[in-house]
Amino acid sequence: MKVTEHINNAKKTLFSFEILPPLKGQNIETLFSNIEPLMEFKPPFIDVTYHREEYVYHDKGNGLLEKRTTRKRPGTVGICAAIKNRFDIDTVPHIICGGFSKEETENALIDLDFLGIDSVLILRGDPIKSESKFIPDPNGHTYAIELLEQVVQMNQGKYLDEDLKDASHSNFCMGVAGYPEKHFEAPSMKSDIKILKKKVEAGAEYVVTQMFFDNQKYFEFVETCRKEGINVPIIPGLKPITSLRQMSALPRTFFLDLPDALVDELEKCKTNEAAKEVGIDWCVQQSKELIEFGTPCLHYYSMGKSDPIYRIAERVF
Repeated sequence: MKVTEHINNAKKTLFSFEILPPLKGQNIETLFSNIEPLMEFKPPFIDVTYHREEYVYHDKGNGLLEKRTTRKRPGTVGICAAIKNRFDIDTVPHIICGGFSKEETENALIDLDFLGIDSVLILRGDPIKSESKFIPDPNGHTYAIELLEQVVQMNQGKYLDEDLKDASHSNFCMGVAGYPEKHFEAPSMKSDIKILKKKVEAGAEYVVTQMFFDNQKYFEFVETCRKEGINVPIIPGLKPITSLRQMSALPRTFFLDLPDALVDELEKCKTNEAAKEVGIDWCVQQSKELIEFGTPCLHYYSMGKSDPIYRIAERVF
């Protein structure tokens, strides 16, 4: 069932979460053990992130370095299928521009279609660590809207090979990202909303937001979207702070602000465990307020750890 169908059929706010694929060499049972406790809260779908290639350099001696490509978290399509098979639950793979040619994207989408996976979250993706800005594959897409349009074309039975006749139509429900505090590359919030509107007009059926810690920014974001004619579901993305380091790392990495009240409480903490308790309490209050607001679904970024999300869900759902 598609994400939008789950939302339309729901009688209350839904619970969903996002998982990271295992690092190369790890057993998938570790992933399953993190998913298992959260099944208690009946998530209708689970998102599976995609992590593109990175480069490592190996010293060959004599001052020479060999550049090698590595994928630290491979297997998104296979993991979606494994989760669907193990838990009988819908999965939503992330499809990104970075590191993919258009043909590789098409082949991945065909695999997903064959597996009966009918929702995808479409993202541009981030630059790799060795790049100062996003650089697309030479035969790939530069922007998420271009990737979105490729999926729309497949839904219409149009493939890269124009000679294909009577080709099968895929039936993907397409989600895209939204930024309550503005995408860091956008010159203004107004321009960022315009880009989001173009994605919806092109076929995006729902929005999942970047994490935020001030609900007022989400409320204002939704209000602005509605005024601009963006009427698809807007799912808030949430993450509890779980360590003192995240107080500075999250704003730096995700270009967001922490509310003064949250910072004040975190600054009183002497240990990571104390910071984790503050983070969980804050996320619980965020969640309850968002449910009162009438959000269709709360989506949690687990970062591979189920315990904080479980503790929040048992107090909210």
